Amino acid sequence: MKLQVAIDLLTTEDALELAGKVAEYVDIIELGTPLIKAEGLSVITAVKEAHPDKIVFADLKTMDAGELEADIAFKAGADLVTVLGTADDSTIAGAVKAAKAHNKGVVVDLIGIADKAARAKEVRALGAKFVEMHAGLDEQAKPGYDLNGLLSAGTESRVPFSVAGGVKLATIADVQKAGADVAVAGGAIYGASDPALAAKELRAAIN
Repeated sequence: MKLQVAIDLLTTEDALELAGKVAEYVDIIELGTPLIKAEGLSVITAVKEAHPDKIVFADLKTMDAGELEADIAFKAGADLVTVLGTADDSTIAGAVKAAKAHNKGVVVDLIGIADKAARAKEVRALGAKFVEMHAGLDEQAKPGYDLNGLLSAGTESRVPFSVAGGVKLATIADVQKAGADVAVAGGAIYGASDPALAAKELRAAIN
């Protein structure tokens, strides 16, 4: 199982600083949607140039103009981009077309989808590299939220999937047991007093 760090910071400088601390322990460096909105495509280029050996994941959350948005992100240095699962199939197919042209990949983010397992199968058939079983920060903040719904949907889907939404040291074993291909840790790493140690411990828990 790969480890992905989600960098939900707001400046290129802070993103590069965090990536530098944790890169040796992670496989995928995700640039969060707020970061890309705040800094633009240049942050993708900066992180890829700093860490050419890592998979750089641009969390665009594209909802329309799939081919165009994916194309500009791939040209900026992204290896993976996200399209929302609620987008039209043609939008996802367009992003996949751009990915094939660049030899890169599309991840379909299933945030807000009620039947994640069913949609996962559909978007995999459209060419998604994998799907992200995702509960956003707002959903995670609701009383009674837990990770089990995402894990169940991932297992049921029988397609390659990542899990994002409360992955931490206490839950990462469950994520791996559910069969996830990628565990996405955000706050568990960037919110830690020692992000490098947090990433190292997550990596050790996987290994």
